[in-house]
Amino acid sequence: MPNVRVRVGQFATRRIWKSITWLERRMAATSPVGDKPFFPDDTFPWAKVLEENWRDIRRELDELLVHRDELPNFQDISLAQRSLTQDDQWKTYFFAGYGIDFETNRERCPRTIELLKNVDGLSTAFFSILGPGKRLHEHRGPYKGVLRYHLALKIPDPQDACGIRVGGETAHWEEGRSMVFDDTFPHEAWNETDEDRVVLFMDIVRPLKFPYAILNRLALKYIASTPFVRDAKDKHSAWEKQFETMRQDKGRAGAR
Repeated sequence: MPNVRVRVGQFATRRIWKSITWLERRMAATSPVGDKPFFPDDTFPWAKVLEENWRDIRRELDELLVHRDELPNFQDISLAQRSLTQDDQWKTYFFAGYGIDFETNRERCPRTIELLKNVDGLSTAFFSILGPGKRLHEHRGPYKGVLRYHLALKIPDPQDACGIRVGGETAHWEEGRSMVFDDTFPHEAWNETDEDRVVLFMDIVRPLKFPYAILNRLALKYIASTPFVRDAKDKHSAWEKQFETMRQDKGRAGAR
């Protein structure tokens, strides 16, 4: 009987992923914003508010960067990233992932969270810290139902030494400015400077026409329920507890 349940579960999973693949193919024709590697900076109305207040976010980021070495490597949270990175030069600080909020992390950055409340369709949000000399080779994002948004927070000089190439088009970040792109186009990123490059990295639910918008929301809910996402959540929750303990220990040591 257990083997039968396993086979039924595997069959259902395959059918769901086939449906998601079919939905992805329909997105190009049903999205009001179209289908291209890069989108205008003002694709999302709320982006202007983030740009106007980016220095507030940067101040909270700078407080976290004091503990830069203790921040988690992306591949330590998400095992899927191990094909992209295996060193300690891609650090993360998560606020949300597939609808899951990381409360302790959010409490440390109250102004950032206040601003994120204005973001419609937020699926994932974190500080993405690309270390000196780090390069992410060409890859494809997992699902076309979201668009990728970057708010540039810390871009070292020379500015053109940090960049991203999406679908054969190259762009460079500018502090305080937005960047919107479709990460399901082949893309790569690099930081050829001696300092960290940091962006506020978000996945935003892709605008779609009815009924595809509803189907997309259901697909995202399913993805959030998969072992891949649940495992990442557990790993990040464990890191949050460890990090908070470390900060409290340092605080007590400094008070002596």
